[in-house]
Amino acid sequence: MATFKVEKMSCGGCVMHVTKAIQSIDAGADVKVDLANGLVDVTPDPINPQAIVLAITQAGYPAQLNNS
Repeated sequence: MATFKVEKMSCGGCVMHVTKAIQSIDAGADVKVDLANGLVDVTPDPINPQAIVLAITQAGYPAQLNNS
């Protein structure tokens, strides 16, 4: 599993947009969004996490891989 810190998510629509952005890169990804904490878990580990970060950011939600 990889966890991403995602900014500017505030509603169910944001969750949908972020999920679609991730699944555009990895259609088989299981995406779990923690809206309150701004965290997104992607299972299994993405082959290219930077592509996921880019897709989320391009959808309008600044993102980074959460290494903690």
